[in-house]
Amino acid sequence: MSAATAVRWSEGGSQVISEASGMFGLTWLLIALPLFGAIVLLVGGRRTNSFGPVLATLLVGFSFVLGLVLFFQMLGQPGEERAFNQSLFEWAPIGDFSVDVGFQLDPLSMAFVLLVTFVGGLVHIYSLGYMADDPDKRRFFAYLNLFVASMLLLVLASSYVLVYVGWEGVGLVSYLLIGFWNAKPAYATAAKKAFVMNRVGDIGMSLAIMLMVTTFGTTAFSGVFAGAPEASSGALLALGLLLLLAATGKSAQLPLQAWLGDAMAGPTPVSALIHAATMVTAGVYLIVRSNPIYNLSDGAQLAVVLVGVLTLLFGAFVGTAKDDIKKALAASTMSQIGYMILAAGLGPAGYAFAIVHLLTHGFFKAGLFLGAGSVMHGMDDEVDMRRYGALRKAMPITFITFGAGYLAIIGIPPFSGFFSKDKIIEAALADNIWVGIAAILGAGITAFYMSRVMFLTFFGQKRWADETHPHESPRSMTVPMILLAIGSVVLGAVLVIGGRFVSWLEPVVGPEEEHDFAIPVLAITAIIVAVSLVGVALAYVMYLRRPVLVEAPTGSVLTRAARQDFFQDAFNESLFMRPGQYLTRFLVFFDNRVIDGFVNGSAAAIGGGSARLRRWQTGFVRSYALSMLAGAVLVVGVLVLVRL
Repeated sequence: MSAATAVRWSEGGSQVISEASGMFGLTWLLIALPLFGAIVLLVGGRRTNSFGPVLATLLVGFSFVLGLVLFFQMLGQPGEERAFNQSLFEWAPIGDFSVDVGFQLDPLSMAFVLLVTFVGGLVHIYSLGYMADDPDKRRFFAYLNLFVASMLLLVLASSYVLVYVGWEGVGLVSYLLIGFWNAKPAYATAAKKAFVMNRVGDIGMSLAIMLMVTTFGTTAFSGVFAGAPEASSGALLALGLLLLLAATGKSAQLPLQAWLGDAMAGPTPVSALIHAATMVTAGVYLIVRSNPIYNLSDGAQLAVVLVGVLTLLFGAFVGTAKDDIKKALAASTMSQIGYMILAAGLGPAGYAFAIVHLLTHGFFKAGLFLGAGSVMHGMDDEVDMRRYGALRKAMPITFITFGAGYLAIIGIPPFSGFFSKDKIIEAALADNIWVGIAAILGAGITAFYMSRVMFLTFFGQKRWADETHPHESPRSMTVPMILLAIGSVVLGAVLVIGGRFVSWLEPVVGPEEEHDFAIPVLAITAIIVAVSLVGVALAYVMYLRRPVLVEAPTGSVLTRAARQDFFQDAFNESLFMRPGQYLTRFLVFFDNRVIDGFVNGSAAAIGGGSARLRRWQTGFVRSYALSMLAGAVLVVGVLVLVRL
């Protein structure tokens, strides 16, 4: 790429991408540092047990510091020139086609760099205490480092092929971390389930890359986005739908959402890193990064909106019925990412706010997961909220930090979620009234189930066994929770007020569209907050004013269905797994009896025939003479019959 190559695309942003130089020439080091840590810990073996976890934590911290330096360097550039390309080498040259292995650092990727390294660093610090007694902690920290490196590769890649490498990297490491305690069969099964369902989504990414090569002759962002306005509507729709399929797998959206709840089998820090702030948001990044494609395809945008709306409601309803604290938060993650996907489907009106909510969610949901881990740490690994109660006195720091995340996710002003989620709902209302109403309904349900989590865990009467002695977590666990709680309080206001972050992303996603509302925006805000408060009040009546049973009651049909995730596993088993098994059995039968039968039968026929023919070869001259005579008689007989 030349020193200053302009890249402009229809209805999106416009940016000048320059060759990286100076400090920007160190972009590769962001990935190399945690990758180096993973290699040292994996190759070094148990000899690194004593220093490996600290080394892994320091290396992610160094990546965060380097990211901060690059961020302030970027701030010194004009808005449209805050994009830098670093080309390392050419990969897989085939005729006129090749893949340039390089990185693109721009406002969008920079936001993810800071999120991944900061939250990832805090999760590493938290894990120092959480995994202190685990004999395999060295391997755990190696996987964490490898995950951070893969996620950074995903968001810094300058082409879809390199995105795919990072995409598969985070998928692999999520499998390793979810099944980290794989001695328990249920945990190993959960890891396999996540891996397989993500592979289904990855088919969409691989097919999209193939379509890009045939349509544009390249997979580089610059070439694909520049050629998008000239592509056919069918090609753009296909690209948009295939990329959406990839996003649904990685971000646990309908119809590939069933793996997320089971993924809570991994250690709690894994949930905070992978299932709150990083991997599950990769689908949102992919759609927003591909905005020049979606801007040109109304059908693809509509599909994104529908997936987001259905998932935010699905996850919210599931969250109302979960008694496992981590699975309740997992359902919440599914729902909140639904809001982000919805915003991304709204086009220029929602791209920036999808990322704003992604960033605020990364803080408050990571804090909630770490808070859940702290509760489990103090409650002998108990996960059933019905066996908690009144923990605010025994775990005051956990209570306060968890409370900050709770107020942020339900959208109480001035906490972060109020600023980010409300903007998405406003954009949805402006686009389609029914989509907006669905988003408001989701906000009310979110307030209900998160209040349920809060009340069952920290309020009411204690319901734990006498031998349980809840206690506050060590400082290595509480300090990251405090820092994330601070972000849960202030980050939304910092990003939204004054339009700072929207302006920051404008060169990448285009300017924000203005909305016309029939009623004042303040009235819309009041309605959203009021609906959320109704959800809180309902949870208060059900879980504080009434006694909580230690054993969950049977409940209504809807409650029982929500506890079973609306039978998503049974649905997948009936529609995909069982037919797949029957197809496999038929193919095995066809292969054994028909294909192998034909091959083996042919061989047996030739062998049997040869054995019988061999009996004619006796070695006696009189036998051969008799055969010749019989043959002559046969020929003469045929000739006579023909003449007659």
